[in-house]
Amino acid sequence: MSAKSISLPKFDFQAIADDFRFINPNDPGAWPLIPKATALVGFFAAILLAGWWFFWNDQLTMLDSKEREEQTLKQQFLDKKRQAVNLDLYIQQLAEIDRSFGALLKQLPDKSEIEALLIEVNQAGLGRGLQFELFKPGQEQVKDFYAELPITVKINGGYHDFGAFAADIAKLPRIVTLNNISIVSAKDGGQLSLDATTKTFRYLDEEEIAKQKKVEQQKKAEQGAKK
Repeated sequence: MSAKSISLPKFDFQAIADDFRFINPNDPGAWPLIPKATALVGFFAAILLAGWWFFWNDQLTMLDSKEREEQTLKQQFLDKKRQAVNLDLYIQQLAEIDRSFGALLKQLPDKSEIEALLIEVNQAGLGRGLQFELFKPGQEQVKDFYAELPITVKINGGYHDFGAFAADIAKLPRIVTLNNISIVSAKDGGQLSLDATTKTFRYLDEEEIAKQKKVEQQKKAEQGAKK
């Protein structure tokens, strides 16, 4: 068969337009083929659109939400699995932290031991031949579970004696720190004068801790009321 003998089917668009123009809407069964097929395709498309709008859209949104939730749950599962694998290590670390905290807590005196500790600090300076020109305990500052007692000191003596005094303070069984240290020549010119803030700490008893928690709760309530 030659290429010249092949002919494409011819569409009579005017006839197709007449089929749509003269159809009887009350008798779809008598419609010509093309209007009938077009109506079926349109009806099927309308069903798909209505199904997507009223049913599938919400279901697809829910499916997407569930997939994200699944990923979150998987990640939580992996995190908890890692924690379970390292549980013994965590327990061991927690026990070590408790022991370390207990050891530090023992270095904090209670109320009855503060006076003795202040005497020890004073004696440490006198033992090195230092002269206390000022030894003034300040206002106690209460923290979460401990209280901080600052002591303003002014000491006269030699430079090496100051160093030995600081070393003796560090060796005390209780925690004592030297802060804001300033060393200048004394008024007589023969010695040095050390100005510093010595801080010691004590742990709060159960009654004080309960009182401190109550104060913190009141502060949070007041801040919440202001907002």
